[in-house]
Amino acid sequence: MATKAASTVPAVVTGVRLAARTQYDAAGHGRRTRGWRAPGTGPNRAAAGLETIRNRARDAVRNTWTGAANARVWGTNLIGVGIIPRAEAKAARRKQRYAEIWDAFAAASDADGVLDFYGQQTLAVETVKSSGEIFIRFRPRRADDGLTVPLQIQLLESDMVPTLDADSWPGMPAGHRMRQGIELDRIGRRAAYWCYREHPGDGPTIAVSHADLVRVPASEMRHMYKPPRPGALRGVPCNVAVMTKQRSVDNLDDAVVLRQELGNLYTMFITRQPEGGAPEIDPTTGQPIELDHDGGPMVGLEPGIAQELAPGEDVKFSTPPDSGANYADFMRQQHLGIAAGGGTPYELLTGDIRDVSDRALRIILNEFRRACEQEQWQIIIPQFCQPVREAVGRAAVLAGLLTLAELPEFVRCTWAPHAWPYIHPTQDVQAKKMEVEAGFRSRAGVVAANGDDVEQVDAERAEDAARERRLQIKSNNEARAS
Repeated sequence: MATKAASTVPAVVTGVRLAARTQYDAAGHGRRTRGWRAPGTGPNRAAAGLETIRNRARDAVRNTWTGAANARVWGTNLIGVGIIPRAEAKAARRKQRYAEIWDAFAAASDADGVLDFYGQQTLAVETVKSSGEIFIRFRPRRADDGLTVPLQIQLLESDMVPTLDADSWPGMPAGHRMRQGIELDRIGRRAAYWCYREHPGDGPTIAVSHADLVRVPASEMRHMYKPPRPGALRGVPCNVAVMTKQRSVDNLDDAVVLRQELGNLYTMFITRQPEGGAPEIDPTTGQPIELDHDGGPMVGLEPGIAQELAPGEDVKFSTPPDSGANYADFMRQQHLGIAAGGGTPYELLTGDIRDVSDRALRIILNEFRRACEQEQWQIIIPQFCQPVREAVGRAAVLAGLLTLAELPEFVRCTWAPHAWPYIHPTQDVQAKKMEVEAGFRSRAGVVAANGDDVEQVDAERAEDAARERRLQIKSNNEARAS
């Protein structure tokens, strides 16, 4: 009978009970989650107040050492001396000509006339880390501007494209819409960007007017950023999750320093009430006691002095509070959180490598390098480097430096990021040598991973060998054999 009764329980009731038991704790509304506000805003509405976030992130870079270090560390590791293109042309002379065209552009690429192309790479990356995004505008030049390749690149801060939403705007084609300052066509593709003529932070502009903006077609501009969510049109600073903590920790550190500075200031007063006549005599020196302009005695203090006081006199020194025995550990814990929130290893952010073994440091650096390579190949190269290469190729064709048939070959290239330095030079080189000898890896792959061109390396080796034979210099192997 008991078995029969159990089998008559409705399946729907059982399903409800199971659903209640398998509910995620984070979906509950009990005491522990009371006050947890989690709005279901979309990827673009969630970026409300983006201007304020950017301004505060830049302020952190200007005025906090952790903010400045975070942008610098990422710029150094993502770019180094530059992400360099290697032409894939088979003919050596044509490959050399492509390299000369690119080098001529790279040397004069900056529309502001300050940096070369690789300096622009560093500036762009540091801007993305501190502001969340950057816009790259292609600026064609006239033939009489004196440039080998009539093209330059202008980097625009995110403020140049206002976060403006509009379904209609003067000059915008019918059926298009503007979201976050980006014009989208009927199927959601980027058609143009609406930009200020001048940086809004450098001018008197208060409200956005159609006269203040110019329409730049998407073919003439690129947008480099890491989307925080699918469908997000604009980027956010990399440390946005810890900006509040970053400011609080910096304020706390400043307060402790100021407290120590003020706490170590003290004043010693010696009061006397002379009734007139000759000045009082210091019993230790036999000299008259000098008075300041308020009539107070001025007593000189020297290291190690033993001053005898008159009856009834006493001296008390202040005992300034210290920073606390746990202050260093507390600040280290806070900086660990700031480093994690910004994606930067704590050791690189702070320079604190105490108690870090070689093995632990290798794990830390390898993980960080994987993150850097991810951004290099998923963000920087496809959103910045390769579009610039394509624009340079088109400009070179218009200038007669390339034929239209050569354009695809010029555009097709391999980008070589700056090689990582060895952690243990002897072990790392031996490991690569063993991989090549075992057939797990090609020598060309090893050379490319070092940021070099294998054909150029081989040519330099051949030149070295020919020069050694001409000068009758014995190689190391020949010297050992003899």
